[in-house]
Amino acid sequence: MAPVRVRQHVNPLAQKYQTPVSTINWEKIYAQPNQPLHLDIGCARGRFLLKMAEIEPNWNFFGLEIREPLVIEANKLRDDLGLTNLHYLFCNVNNSLSVLLSSLPEGTLQRVTIQFPDPWFKTRHAKRRVVQPELVAELANYLDVGGVVFLQSDMEFIAVEMRDRFAEHPAFEKLGTAAWLAENPLPVPTEREITTQQRGEPVYRALFVRK
Repeated sequence: MAPVRVRQHVNPLAQKYQTPVSTINWEKIYAQPNQPLHLDIGCARGRFLLKMAEIEPNWNFFGLEIREPLVIEANKLRDDLGLTNLHYLFCNVNNSLSVLLSSLPEGTLQRVTIQFPDPWFKTRHAKRRVVQPELVAELANYLDVGGVVFLQSDMEFIAVEMRDRFAEHPAFEKLGTAAWLAENPLPVPTEREITTQQRGEPVYRALFVRK
């Protein structure tokens, strides 16, 4: 199956993305809805989560993506592989996250990844970036104590902004004393991560724990 072609960047402030999603029946999505949940925000084609779901069957994986054709393609691939611990959802995370997480079984959200989000370079477009203070506060509300947030980007200014916004929230504590993690703590790299490292360019990573 040839990959679908979509626009690389989508403006989350556009009118068509302002309707929040409805609540989810988690028992319809996952065979074991009470397993720990890994949330990947901005999952793109979903290949990272697909591999994670294959190697960690005792976890559930939930990918959110604003480009609907990618979500349709990812869920079809999941169905072809028969994975019952993986689901992708088309939504704008900046207006739908609390709706989605409020119905989760308590204590199940254990891990969050935000990897290589759209940088939106211009200052006047900064509100389009995914890691806003409101998103950090919502994750603080629903992430279980001891749960982790893993951030990475190949754009240093974006990595700094994401890291600082989590560091500023009293619910989160950065792990490690260095400015950035030297290695990815997860067993699967993203496609963007692989190509960045193949070019010999740096990846900026940070890991936070919910206190």
